[in-house]
Amino acid sequence: MAAYSADLTRALFVTGLRNAHAVEQQALALMDRQLDRLVNYPEVADHLRMHRGETESQITRIEQILDQLQETHSGLKDTALSIMGNLAALGHSFAEDEILKNSFANYAFENFEVASYRSLLTVADAGNFAFATPLLQTSLREEEAMASWVIENVPTLTLKYLSLKAGGETAGR
Repeated sequence: MAAYSADLTRALFVTGLRNAHAVEQQALALMDRQLDRLVNYPEVADHLRMHRGETESQITRIEQILDQLQETHSGLKDTALSIMGNLAALGHSFAEDEILKNSFANYAFENFEVASYRSLLTVADAGNFAFATPLLQTSLREEEAMASWVIENVPTLTLKYLSLKAGGETAGR
């Protein structure tokens, strides 16, 4: 692997950590809005609640890494992405098939987080930030597991939506 300056890798690592912290704040906002509206899909609500707890742990891990680097997260990024998360979830609430649109968006979002953690692990390796690797790997595994659960359950959710809709029930949430 090529050698990179310590300043360059540290700057990229800190920026990536701040971005990941903000993205996890956005994830909390997305999940909270969805949990507020889930009525007919308790299995989704249960999994979102579980992943919400993981997300809180991911935020703590990122803060631990930033602390070791004597850095802090970006309050501005956290606030901006949290607002975006609320707006994104609100946008789907007007859709008749809200549950499906949220599932598609959740899958995309989880994969974004997977890519972010893989990038952070790459920079951690390039910059010799080995202390961060176990924490980042734990978060990566959690995001990969959630992405897998979402995509594996799209067919089941789609059929449940169709069944509820066919029965004249409110199926979207």
